[in-house]
Amino acid sequence: MWNARILTLLPEMYPGPLGLSLAGKALENGIWGLETLDIRGFARDKHRSVDDTPAGGGPGMVMRADILGQAVDAAIAKAPGNDVVYLSPRGRRFDQAMATEWAARDGVTLICGRFEGIDERVLDARPIIEVSLGDFVLSGGDVAALAMLDACVRLLPGVVGTAETLVEESFQSGLLEYPHYTRPQAWEGRTIPEVLTSGDHAKVKAWRQAEAERITRLRRPDLWERYEASQED
Repeated sequence: MWNARILTLLPEMYPGPLGLSLAGKALENGIWGLETLDIRGFARDKHRSVDDTPAGGGPGMVMRADILGQAVDAAIAKAPGNDVVYLSPRGRRFDQAMATEWAARDGVTLICGRFEGIDERVLDARPIIEVSLGDFVLSGGDVAALAMLDACVRLLPGVVGTAETLVEESFQSGLLEYPHYTRPQAWEGRTIPEVLTSGDHAKVKAWRQAEAERITRLRRPDLWERYEASQED
């Protein structure tokens, strides 16, 4: 079973949306498992403090190395083979390839920070990878963790009813996905492209490929450049 372990100050946020729809059914059926480790459980004082003022001054608070370090050690002991990931805007940007890589393993351990961040010494002393959901800042790592786990869980065997639906999605082939249509045939003067109702599967496939390339070229020049390079190779 694929397992996700979350180090967090807000365990009540889980499973959240992951407890609903396909991910929730898969969780209930034992296709994947979710465990939260409350970082405050490793605090030593009666107030369960986990943070302190930044060395050198400045606003905000920083999560302490001694407390978070113990939490990380506990998580590693439970799943020594898992990647340990700190969700940070400084990290490598999360993408479909990373989701696929994580989903192919036994699970993943995610560290959700809060405040200004965590003491750098934890990152230096433990085998932790920094990963970012995108070029923006959230109040903490938990929302990012939910999004990343959803991306992984839906790739697990048995979660999505028709596995073929995962093959032609955005990013799977290096392109954005082609447009989709369904009934009614005409809506507000707009009709479904004729090729999609022609019954000619070869023409449909060619149209979808052309549309995926067109949309990627227009909307994501960065992806298009990488796609072109891969085709040349």
